[in-house]
Amino acid sequence: MQLTLPTQYKFLPRFYSLASVSVLSNMMVPLAGLVDIAFLGHLADIRHLAGVILATILFDYLYRVLKFLRASTNAITAQAVGLDDSQAVLLAGLRSGLIALGIGLIILLLQYPLQKIGFTLLSGSPEIEASGVDYFYARIWAAPAVLLNFVLIGWFLGREMNVVVLLMSLIGNGSNVALDYLMIVKFGWESMGAGLATAISQYLALVVGLICVCFSIDWRVLPNAVKELFDWAALKDTVILKSNILIRFIVLITTYAIFTNLSAAMGTNVLAINGLLLQIALFSQFTIQGVGLTTQTLIGNFKAKGTKEQFLPLLIISILTSLVIAIAIAFITIFYPELVFGLLSNHPEINQSITRYKIWLLPLLGLTAIAFMLEGYFIGLKEAVTLRNAVLVAFILGFIPFAVTASHLHNNHFLWMGLVGYMAMIILGLGIYLPRTLIEENQIQSEIIPSS
Repeated sequence: MQLTLPTQYKFLPRFYSLASVSVLSNMMVPLAGLVDIAFLGHLADIRHLAGVILATILFDYLYRVLKFLRASTNAITAQAVGLDDSQAVLLAGLRSGLIALGIGLIILLLQYPLQKIGFTLLSGSPEIEASGVDYFYARIWAAPAVLLNFVLIGWFLGREMNVVVLLMSLIGNGSNVALDYLMIVKFGWESMGAGLATAISQYLALVVGLICVCFSIDWRVLPNAVKELFDWAALKDTVILKSNILIRFIVLITTYAIFTNLSAAMGTNVLAINGLLLQIALFSQFTIQGVGLTTQTLIGNFKAKGTKEQFLPLLIISILTSLVIAIAIAFITIFYPELVFGLLSNHPEINQSITRYKIWLLPLLGLTAIAFMLEGYFIGLKEAVTLRNAVLVAFILGFIPFAVTASHLHNNHFLWMGLVGYMAMIILGLGIYLPRTLIEENQIQSEIIPSS
């Protein structure tokens, strides 16, 4: 007996085919980061681990903030693919790549003031800061490669070429692990070695991506695409979309930066504990982002093709799928903490204290899964203004009150409550606007196809 899917769920095989590859490729990023932490966490001196955790805040701003390049490129490309416009597809990659390269070069030119300002704002002992600075200066040279990789990943995902994304991730992050072992364990370069390994691996991934670009584009449309590259009206629309999505990433990373900075102010042990727990949270986030990126791609494609009746079923499936993944990661960590955290650190005082806070992973990971899927839905529709407003309200009302209380009381539980409150407020803000998008889309459909 053959199972027949309802019409509105015909996308399911396509969804899970894309999502599985996207999830696997996204998992490579935090896995490589966890390996960094594992190598440094097993060194005799804990300052190398704490220093890299502190320095990572700056890269959260420089790189995770700039992931708007990936999300916006994905949305623009997916809609161009839905319209079957090969020139628009190529222009989506070229315009985004031009912006990414410019930002990457600016970061390299400003690396010294960025380091000075960043470590002035962050809290940490001189020894921890010195280790973090070594990591920063080694890793910063990968800035152009990192940002171009964001564009390439978004572009390939928008074209549903997920296998290429997986290949880039395997090469980039696999080489990062190998280079970590070589530079940290064999050469003894500690935090500097971890940063240098990450930088080199990003350029290796970029080379793979560019080779795949050469084999996948229609070279006949390239001359016309280059002529239209500097169409200022189209470029302006691209920049506006990207800037609103950029604000979303800035708010998210600011939230985690304040969280980590307040953790550092509570002492080295609290910083290490929260840093290790955040590695689990980030692993979950990167994993479910694979589902979110698939949601962006299909929503953009459905919108361009006019198959809007699939919006809500797609959102429901993406939320349920991401919840299963996030809750599974939370349960494994909560019920097997010795196994999970024993792999990341062999400092008994850290591993014993961490059990008091592990329960926060369950609400945080669950709410993050729902919030990220809603964000992917609105990015796919190019409703970036709605997303921007929701995250700003969530930051002000959901996170800041708990962060201020945590700082005043010197209480780590309130700090974790702030992250949970932030995600809950995003869900509330976007959830309020969600019915309006569905009504608007249904009204558009009824106008195009009048009732008889």
